Amino acid sequence: MNEHAQEHAQYTPGAAAAAQVLKAGDNWTLILVRELRHAPEKVWRALTDPAHVREWAPFETDTPLGTVGTVRLTWVGTSRVQETKVTRADAPKVLECGDMRWELEPAGSGTRLTLWHSIDRRFIAWGAAGWHISFDVLDRLLADQPIGRMVGSDAMRFAGWQRLVGEYAAQFGVPPPKWTPPAAPKSPDS
Repeated sequence: MNEHAQEHAQYTPGAAAAAQVLKAGDNWTLILVRELRHAPEKVWRALTDPAHVREWAPFETDTPLGTVGTVRLTWVGTSRVQETKVTRADAPKVLECGDMRWELEPAGSGTRLTLWHSIDRRFIAWGAAGWHISFDVLDRLLADQPIGRMVGSDAMRFAGWQRLVGEYAAQFGVPPPKWTPPAAPKSPDS
């Protein structure tokens, strides 16, 4: 059984946050902003250190993301390693990696984290819901209250997933994707 199963069961995501999309053909850019209760330096480590990334993000890397150069990312749910580039690493302010850009701004004693991520327009609501949950996991990880990573098909099986997708689809003026993930398998304990 997952060591964070109880925390997963008790987790409920909040309502869809104010998000935006920049539209350019089929490739849209999701812009998601989250206020985190942690200093930019702490958030930067979570964005760039492979051990931290593995705890909350929908991808893994074996290379630190805090310096410009080639890195290898593996998105959860795929076995294909994607070679991409960190084109900007201005700690603890801006990280540009592949089709993602992160900005960290001090906000009181915390950080305003802004993500720009290019996503196929058909899956923009899924992307927003997925990053929403990942940011919740990140915030709790940084507060030393980990609830475990919830990404890919695990996130899609989560009780709040469909609601979030619907809320983001409404914000963006798009229909939600019609595919519904299969039910989570029953654990031997249930």
